Amino acid sequence: MPHIALPTPYPGIRGLLSFNPASGLPLSELAEQLLRGESPLSVGERELIAAYVSSLNCTRYCSAAHGATAAHRLDGDFALVEAVQRDLSTAPVSDLMRALLQIAGKVAESGLSVTEQDIAAARALGADDASIHDTVLIAAAFCMYNRYVDGLGAITPEDPALYREIGAHLSDHGYLPQPGE
Repeated sequence: MPHIALPTPYPGIRGLLSFNPASGLPLSELAEQLLRGESPLSVGERELIAAYVSSLNCTRYCSAAHGATAAHRLDGDFALVEAVQRDLSTAPVSDLMRALLQIAGKVAESGLSVTEQDIAAARALGADDASIHDTVLIAAAFCMYNRYVDGLGAITPEDPALYREIGAHLSDHGYLPQPGE
């Protein structure tokens, strides 16, 4: 149950964003830019970063919603997303993606946890400045989004099928409010 009275019964962050559109819209626009804007990382890879950080932060709603969105954008590979969230060291991702996810995981601990060695390892595997930048910014933003969702006790459904629907919707429509919302 949310800690505040929400004007809409939407689950997760959507319900919270509707509480104050003046801050909700810019937060939606930030998510749209980070996860769907121009980047050397695919939408699926960026969603995977968001889902991974959210799983590390134990934010069930964001972990499940962005995990489903990542899976939809990664050719329906729900098993891949689950493997990353379960154990990054054994997940079937490229070495470059593993290095970027490791950086994202360190950002989830503290930005100061990211070392020159982490960056050098990612660069050695082909990461450029834009990939590293986008990884760190997505991870940092999702720490904020996760704390927003959990700190206000957002509605968090139990049904895994609902998250697949949410993921399909986000995959198809993105993060900006749709007409009538």
